[in-house]
Amino acid sequence: MPEPEHRRGPALVTGSARGIGRALVLALAEAGRDVAVHYRTSAAEATRVASAARAFGVRAVALQADVTIEAQARTLVETARRELGDLEVLVNNVGNYHFGPLAELDARTWHAMFDSNLHTTFYTCQTAVPILRSRGGGRIVNIGYAGAEQLRARPSIVAYAAAKTGVILYSKALARSEAGHGITVNVVSPGVMENSVTQPTGEVPMARAGRFDELVAAVRYLLSPEAAYVTGITLEVAGGWNL
Repeated sequence: MPEPEHRRGPALVTGSARGIGRALVLALAEAGRDVAVHYRTSAAEATRVASAARAFGVRAVALQADVTIEAQARTLVETARRELGDLEVLVNNVGNYHFGPLAELDARTWHAMFDSNLHTTFYTCQTAVPILRSRGGGRIVNIGYAGAEQLRARPSIVAYAAAKTGVILYSKALARSEAGHGITVNVVSPGVMENSVTQPTGEVPMARAGRFDELVAAVRYLLSPEAAYVTGITLEVAGGWNL
């Protein structure tokens, strides 16, 4: 019999004071996991999320860090471990978005997209992997972007899309490297979501934005016992967008 989810180890979700990250934390808490709520500046919101998580009878802590800075990202993972015990789950949800004319894209914005989307994922994963190995395995889910594997021209979001493509490539490499250690690494890639900055739902075959609960369901599947043999994939939650 698979071990019930409520007996499994704690989870850290980056960028979880609001939006998708908040929904993920609360879903994991409802399933019985202790959770670390990460925030950079949204202290009040993170405190409320942690309180809501505790209502499910689990432990929850709110931890501050600017994960674009390697030292702070590493400290975040290590502090979550110290507060909750050896992590079993890491979900990387941090990632800023930029939309604008390519001719106006400057170097500062370009680097900021890579810092917040790709580098944060690298820093936290590289720190978490030894912890997951020490407990005999674990799950990593990185949040990507629907269509990032297709290498299509996207001039208005090229910096963001390039960084998310990097997340997918890194995740696949990590999945292959860690498969023998019982660690799965997968990507869940949302399309147009209910909180998306732009809402081109006319381009979505299902003609609507995705809901948080639909994205949460994809992540929960990849954390479930049934997905123990699933690694290195990109699961798009996008209503057929970019097909």
